[in-house]
Amino acid sequence: MEKFRRKDRIIVALDVNDVEICRNLLDKLYPTIKTFKIGSQLFTTAGQEVLNIMKLKGAASFLDLKFHDIPATVGKSAAAAAKLGIDMFDVHACGGPSMMKKAVESSREVSDKLNTKRPLILGITVLTSMNKKDLESIGVERDVKDQVLYLAETAKKSGLDGVVASAEEIEIIKKKLGEDFIVITPGVRPAGAAKADQKRVATPKEAFDRGADYIVIGRPITEAEDPKDAAEKIISEIE
Repeated sequence: MEKFRRKDRIIVALDVNDVEICRNLLDKLYPTIKTFKIGSQLFTTAGQEVLNIMKLKGAASFLDLKFHDIPATVGKSAAAAAKLGIDMFDVHACGGPSMMKKAVESSREVSDKLNTKRPLILGITVLTSMNKKDLESIGVERDVKDQVLYLAETAKKSGLDGVVASAEEIEIIKKKLGEDFIVITPGVRPAGAAKADQKRVATPKEAFDRGADYIVIGRPITEAEDPKDAAEKIISEIE
């Protein structure tokens, strides 16, 4: 028996820059899809307005701004994120333990003060658009899996709830860090879909079969002629 229903763990990435397009997608997809990701493009355009629309619908939110700065600055950003009433947000794990600990501490202080549930905090490991050659270009000599695991271990020690990692690293993360350590997997593409700028990809079923707690899907749903139908086909595939 599974610990959760897979269809409830699909996160759709709203990578658009127009509020009306976003509203239209939410109208079509919710409640078939219950969680939506707000990235830097949409948040910069109309972050608060979009969050208000999502709250009115009852949809859950993943704020994907990938905070990465000195600990004091990330702490303030994490506190601001917690005040928004979001369900989860992320920071770059390569920002180091002090930065990640500050994010946890600051968001917890705000949530305790407001008597709200602290958002889940995830650490970005290695972007799914990167491979070993890309890591070498920025001076990282580890293999991709070793680098992902290193950052995931650091994230867990720093108090984060989980990490964002490709399907290729899910099993080793779960084996080393435990089933309760959350793994959100982007770079997910239905069978036959174009990879676009992604390099480490998997189908939705493959990602869940490997142990993902959540998967993130964007363009294959949001750019489909019928987004709801595209989402329902993915749900059929994973179930």
